[in-house]
Amino acid sequence: MQNTPVDPAPRRAALAELVDEATEHIRAAGRGDLAARLAATRTRVVDPRLRVVVVGSLGQGKSRFVNSLLGFDVCSVGDDETTAVPTLVQHAAEASAELVVADAGAEPQRVPIPHGELRDAGPGSVHAGGREIRRLEVNVPSPLLADGLVFIDTPGVGGHTNPHTSATLTLLSSADAVFVVSDASQEFTAPELSFLRQVRTLCPAVAVLVTKTDLYPHWRAIVDADRSHLQRADLDVPLLPVSSLLREHALRLDDESLHRESGFAAVYDHLRDRVVARAADDDRRAVAHEVAVVVEHVALGVAGELAALRDPDAGAAAVEDLVRAKTAAEALRARAARWQQTLADGITDLAADIDHDLRDRLRHVTRDAEAAVDECDPGTQWPRLGQWLAEQVAESVGDNFVWAHERSTALAATVADLFVADGSTRLPHLHLADLDSLFEPVDPLANLDPGRIGAGQKMLVGMKGSYGGVLMFGLVTTFMGMALINPVSIGAGVVLGTKAYRDDKQARVAKRRLEAKAAIRRFTDDVGFQVGKESKDRLRSIQRQLRDHFTELADQTLRSVSESLRAAQEAATLEQQQRQRRTAELEENLKILVALRDRARELAGAQA
Repeated sequence: MQNTPVDPAPRRAALAELVDEATEHIRAAGRGDLAARLAATRTRVVDPRLRVVVVGSLGQGKSRFVNSLLGFDVCSVGDDETTAVPTLVQHAAEASAELVVADAGAEPQRVPIPHGELRDAGPGSVHAGGREIRRLEVNVPSPLLADGLVFIDTPGVGGHTNPHTSATLTLLSSADAVFVVSDASQEFTAPELSFLRQVRTLCPAVAVLVTKTDLYPHWRAIVDADRSHLQRADLDVPLLPVSSLLREHALRLDDESLHRESGFAAVYDHLRDRVVARAADDDRRAVAHEVAVVVEHVALGVAGELAALRDPDAGAAAVEDLVRAKTAAEALRARAARWQQTLADGITDLAADIDHDLRDRLRHVTRDAEAAVDECDPGTQWPRLGQWLAEQVAESVGDNFVWAHERSTALAATVADLFVADGSTRLPHLHLADLDSLFEPVDPLANLDPGRIGAGQKMLVGMKGSYGGVLMFGLVTTFMGMALINPVSIGAGVVLGTKAYRDDKQARVAKRRLEAKAAIRRFTDDVGFQVGKESKDRLRSIQRQLRDHFTELADQTLRSVSESLRAAQEAATLEQQQRQRRTAELEENLKILVALRDRARELAGAQA
């Protein structure tokens, strides 16, 4: 029944064998730094981890989908907001669960919790001991997860613990695949399409799940409408209607027809063809390219020494070339190198541009919100205004995040082009976000007095206004021989009382408008402050990653050239007998290295 995605095992075995053979020869050549580089590459082959993030608005059925897909109750399910912290689900031989909680001034702590208490593993859990919960990690023996898939169930966009889509977007920049969940109760809304566009920019492997098809008889019309929305928005995203309830019945009854009707077969096909297979193909190319580059480092020294042994005149020319290459490598590593200057200047400019873009977007949102406040009584419209403001702020912050991600990736490519003239160097995998770097929650929009007053208070306001009118006109009419309380004074009191009530009402509305605008400014200022801090931290992290990555490559290049130069110079002093023996040994080593390089290139160019 379950079409579990299967990784191309023979190809992974070939890659692992290639990396092991290359590592053995690299260690024999005394290049422990390159061997460590291959060790990290081998981890990518033997222990691939593909992060599949499940996102969507509140109450769309994300958690129940994850439970039904895996066949385990790992995520809380309910009518209210149940997923209050990110929940990471991965494979393990035995079921277990841990809360990852913050520990001031130290690394996050892991607190084991019973598997039966997962439903209560949210903010305020007794197991956290009052500390902030970063995430919940659940380990289950699922065949679907055995191939390296890791599912992350996120808090619903708009929830009290995750009020902005940017908090979810931080996860998506390093995700391998994303499921965007929207139920079949209605077609896509404008905020959902905007969010989907942002997700599509950050992660190419995106699919939309239309859930709860069992609850809504008109779900096919909703799916058709959603598909039309995607086409108009020029979003090439698979649309998969599913029913978690039917999937649960299919598992319990072992009913193949229910499984087909649930729509989960298409989900497994998507995971197998567009996630696992694509990631395996990317890993194959990246690992094979890495092996080829590392082998070239060692082959450079072998070839230089061999040239000096075979022909002293050619060896002298090779030494001169190596001296020039060493000078270039030393300049590449120096702080004055163009790539370091470009990186530092690029990060500075990027930080200023992103901060200005964020402030500009939030300023426009604030102005639009204040204009909306001036056109209505905010006391009666505050829930609607608050929802609109949250959506606009979320879209603005999300667009700012996506733009920053694109600019950061472009900066990395520019630095790489400067680092190596032909642009053939590998780019680092930028860890722009992980589960420990979510945006801190921002205080929600403050409540506003609805401005409703009772009949007694209305009468009191009117009487206060009418008192002066009755007294003033009553005194005037007494000179005409009339009583203090007479029809004229009563009429004047009614008119002035009505005016006083209207003036008081307008004053109350004006006061609420001022309070509403102040609340809006505080809210957008808080968002700008928090998001600005997170953006600066993210850019500094990018700068450190790029600097360390290219510095390491420069060090490895300099060491390779230096050792090649030393070997070529020492080759000129060898005796004839030693020269012949050493030449034969180097020829054999070079033959092996060339064979490894050719195998790596063949695997890199192989069709998926």
